[in-house]
Amino acid sequence: MPRYGYGIASTALWLSLLLGSCVGKQNESTLQLQTFDHAILNGSNIWSNKDLEVTVTANANEVENDDDGAKTDRHEALLAQSSIIYGLTEVANASNVNPICHAQLKHVQRSILNKQPWALKVLDASGGKPSGFIFGQNYWLGSREACSSMQRPLGITLSKQYKRQMHNGLITQKSPFDMDYRVIYLRHNSPWQVELKVMSEQIIHIGLCLPSSCKSSEIQQLTSDYMAGSFKDSDIFEMQPEVLYVKDLKLRDVFYDRLSFKLVVGFVLVTCAFMLCAQQLSVAKQLPADGHADGAGLAPVESEIWRALHFLLKWRPVQSFVSCYDVANNWRRIVATRENRSSEIPLLNGLRSVCAVGILIFHVMWFMYFTVHNKATLLAYGEQIFFQYISSAPLLVDVFFTISGFLQTYNFLRNTEQLQAIRDNGSIANVKLFSKLLFHRYLRLVPLYLIVIGSVDLVFAYIGDTSVYHINERFDEICSQHWWRNLLFIQNFYDFNDLCLNWSWSLACDMQFFLIANAILFLYVKHPKSAKLLTLAGLAVNIVWSFGIGIKSNFEFSIDIVYGTSSQIYINPIVRVLPYIVGSIVAFCLAERRVSYQLSEGQQRWLWHICLLVFLICIHSTVKRDLGYMITIALFALGRICFSLSVCWMIVGSATGRGVWWSRLLEARCFQHLNRVSYAFYLLNPLIISLIYGLSSSSTHADPIMLCIICCGFTLIVYLASIVFSMAFELPYSNLSSLLLRKPKTT
Repeated sequence: MPRYGYGIASTALWLSLLLGSCVGKQNESTLQLQTFDHAILNGSNIWSNKDLEVTVTANANEVENDDDGAKTDRHEALLAQSSIIYGLTEVANASNVNPICHAQLKHVQRSILNKQPWALKVLDASGGKPSGFIFGQNYWLGSREACSSMQRPLGITLSKQYKRQMHNGLITQKSPFDMDYRVIYLRHNSPWQVELKVMSEQIIHIGLCLPSSCKSSEIQQLTSDYMAGSFKDSDIFEMQPEVLYVKDLKLRDVFYDRLSFKLVVGFVLVTCAFMLCAQQLSVAKQLPADGHADGAGLAPVESEIWRALHFLLKWRPVQSFVSCYDVANNWRRIVATRENRSSEIPLLNGLRSVCAVGILIFHVMWFMYFTVHNKATLLAYGEQIFFQYISSAPLLVDVFFTISGFLQTYNFLRNTEQLQAIRDNGSIANVKLFSKLLFHRYLRLVPLYLIVIGSVDLVFAYIGDTSVYHINERFDEICSQHWWRNLLFIQNFYDFNDLCLNWSWSLACDMQFFLIANAILFLYVKHPKSAKLLTLAGLAVNIVWSFGIGIKSNFEFSIDIVYGTSSQIYINPIVRVLPYIVGSIVAFCLAERRVSYQLSEGQQRWLWHICLLVFLICIHSTVKRDLGYMITIALFALGRICFSLSVCWMIVGSATGRGVWWSRLLEARCFQHLNRVSYAFYLLNPLIISLIYGLSSSSTHADPIMLCIICCGFTLIVYLASIVFSMAFELPYSNLSSLLLRKPKTT
């Protein structure tokens, strides 16, 4: 009997050693591509109950016969707490996922423990807890590319001449079934992360490489179960996560059914057709006339389409309209530079261009906030003195309002022919003239604006489906409902979070200020005193209103208060009209010669430098952000007056031919070209920045040197895109407006 027991023990020992060597041989076999015994592991889509039963039984025997069970248990416990993908495989059971998904998840779990190369790639491609959580590291994204290599191995060739300490299967071995990269979004409630109160900084992004057979709803339930179990046990940061949703990063078919997709494609095709017609007309004008009285000597064509086009382009009105789309003429118009004329204000070109780039850099940092994993550090940079040029960039919008107010009044008062017409006209005729001015401004602004609205809707629908990031500003959902607000230029009357193209609030303000300023100027021609009193009353009301709304909101320059009061202060037209009024008053004084002064050359030079100093002080006034709301409001209201006056002196000085070395730089001829694309530059830069950030597959790190490089790259990309959009969707309609304003020749 003892011998019998000893024989059983010996047999068991030899059997365990044999099984151990088999497991070792199995691991070694993964150095090269191998096929599996069962269809269930060969990537087949046909999963039979027999396959499931055999696979589970076989792998169970492997685990039971592992001679290092204690070590495996330790690995399992460690992985369950540290690896989210392994934790999901552990909580998966037949009741919370479908049978195929369950079998595949369990196979992933066993293959990880057996150190199969493909399974370790799955583990490595899936996100886990990184460092930096306290300062905003909420992007546990893993590697989207590594997950893709499960089915498409890396196309890299390594020579066999070198001995490598690696498993060849890391490159060549595929997963036995299809794997997809998914992103799970959680909202945490941890008190151990700096809370900035700016949108969605508490959303954790977890990228996982999971079997394709697992549905998103099942993954969401598995994640909830895991977060309430193993994850919670090892969560020192007390996150208490709440699963929001799961994204499979695949573009939905409804994308191509969107109205914006059809409109944008149609608009682009029509524009291209007009450009081709303009090219045909341009070629025709270079050929000898065919002797017809009306004829424009069109190029000879063969096809029926071109014959019909040949017939249409003989009509003079059609020729005039089509010529507005001439690519060569529009290109020459954009790139042309010339000597500044005495009737122009050349400094405006440089001032607009520099401020537009400054606002772009601010947008680079603003949209980076939603992809950066050290958010608190990024905002801390914004409070340093060197970065005030960027963090105070929203103040640069006042430069544009000051310029708009100045030019609107100055050009209106210098147009003596129009002033006389207003004096002679009755009320109905002046209403028609007012409507005409409004129509031409609308015609110049809306086509490009419309194509950008459609593009924004498409871009955010695309990145909403395919980006690894949680997109807080879903303009695709907002624009599809509220696009009409933008076309009526009233979007800034609504809450900031409900804006389609929230950066276009300044365009709405500018259109509203244009209407009010034109009405007051028409009134000034008929009743000067009433118009002056109304303007001064508007200035006083603005100051009082700014103080009142600031006190009510306890306004401070801190980022959370500034963002929280966006609707009440930042985009409010009553608050933002101040620089427009200041610019209009200064233009009135210059045009009517109400202020005359005689300064020596030295005094003028010092005044220019004082003006620049005031400008810089206003830009840096936010370096101290906890001054208390009364001092902050005084700086906000009265400081903006000083800021606008400094801009006005630059404009007046340039208009009267004065200047210093730095103002001459802003008058450089190159800025004439940049100024012509500034409107497209303003509309496009947030769209392009958000698209590029949305397409990235890993979070970014806020670093001053990288910020400089990124800003230079974005500036170049937006500049090139602005040229294309200006030539296609802005200049043709500017040409058309000029064509309609041109008086017909009389014989």
